[in-house]
Amino acid sequence: MNTINIYATRYNEDRLVSLVKEAVHKYDSEDAGVIDSPEKAALLLEDVFDASNLTEEHFWLIVLDGARKVSGLFRVSHGTLMSSLVHPREVFSRAILCGAASIIVGHNHPSRSLSVSEQDHEVTRRIELAGELLGIKLDDHVICAGGGFVSAY
Repeated sequence: MNTINIYATRYNEDRLVSLVKEAVHKYDSEDAGVIDSPEKAALLLEDVFDASNLTEEHFWLIVLDGARKVSGLFRVSHGTLMSSLVHPREVFSRAILCGAASIIVGHNHPSRSLSVSEQDHEVTRRIELAGELLGIKLDDHVICAGGGFVSAY
């Protein structure tokens, strides 16, 4: 049995940001948590968060090590019916704490539409540019909706 840690960030007593393990997701898989395709990323988000059935938008981060194994999973933001605010700062502060080699981000569309909006492309572009500066590659941005997925990358 393999596990993936689901984290949040919190301030400790010294007001320093630290990782807090919120849950552990157990899975039985031959590929031992390797995420090497948008499909596997979307399946992980569906399995852990039930991404396509949420009534508000959520934005998630999958942190990968050099072997593309999941080293952390985060819910970065929780928005409204039509939007979820996200900034590269929130994405990469978490990625750095987990020692990311690369990341995959994802969010859901409660409308069940798999259309990629201009805002989706803009968020992807901003995260990609920030990752280039930090040396953490953005591997993909998946959108889950209606039981399916699409890449916004």
